[in-house]
Amino acid sequence: MSSAKLTVARLKTELALPVICAPMFLISGPDLVVAACKAGIVGSFPLFNRRTTADLIVWFDEIVARLDEARRADPSAYIAPWSANINTHTSNPRFAEDLELIVRYRVPVVISALGSPKRIVEPVHAYGGLVIADAASPALARKAADFGVDGLGLIASGSGGHTGSVSPIAFVREVRRWWDGAIVLGGAIGDAVGIRAAEVLGADLAYMGTRFIPTPESLAEPEHKRMIIESGIDDLIISNALTGATASWLRPSLIAVGLDPKTLKPREDGYRYRGLLGDEPKPWKGIFSAGQGIGSIDRVETVADIVGALKRDYHQRYNGSGA
Repeated sequence: MSSAKLTVARLKTELALPVICAPMFLISGPDLVVAACKAGIVGSFPLFNRRTTADLIVWFDEIVARLDEARRADPSAYIAPWSANINTHTSNPRFAEDLELIVRYRVPVVISALGSPKRIVEPVHAYGGLVIADAASPALARKAADFGVDGLGLIASGSGGHTGSVSPIAFVREVRRWWDGAIVLGGAIGDAVGIRAAEVLGADLAYMGTRFIPTPESLAEPEHKRMIIESGIDDLIISNALTGATASWLRPSLIAVGLDPKTLKPREDGYRYRGLLGDEPKPWKGIFSAGQGIGSIDRVETVADIVGALKRDYHQRYNGSGA
């Protein structure tokens, strides 16, 4: 990429499909990020997937080096920009260190989550990066927009991990009444029809996460991949009982660790989730998440194969081409 400021319009011209491989806790790492970018979609990962900022430097160096190598090997290939997802909640004690690293490496696309994007907009814009603020409700989206972000990531119902409760149809249409910037829509998008549906609603890009969990490149445990393949929508449960934030969990994984999905009690003490930080017990350990697009997944596939099939289907359906 050149040093010119990145815009969503420019980003879309550099993608094989209007898709961001969503940043997934304990799932996304260098292999998944690089494979996604090489396939022509944005690869991303949450910074909390590494315990320390020093560990993050290793990942940043690896991602940058491998993508540079791919560009040199085939200058004509689609090599999409990569993205880092930073937790901007006030409970994140590592925020300043992680933001400094983002700026040092000039991460092309920065996604804020679980807090206000206010503190990251100016430093990311200063080096020409793009800021997307995730929001799980129209009210939170409006607050994020007021801070000058480039895009809003609308986390609608059906999303995996920390999820929303608003219909994707209603969410996009309401936000489009007052927002003419970029929209990234997340929520049960797992195939070419879902990608196009997001565009028809008024979104510019689609988040796709669960589809990439059962891949060789993901960090997901083998049991997680197996459950994704064998489960359907009826096997999901929505609860804030584990982290204080509403999330979509695989019911079989709750049962496997001895929890009764019927007796989970909502947490009243608010969000206290700190990823891999600290040595306190992790209430989500061994429990797996997924989104409502789970029903269309029936095998382990490489990222390249998934994106290749999505691209062919998308163009055959909507562009009249198999290119």
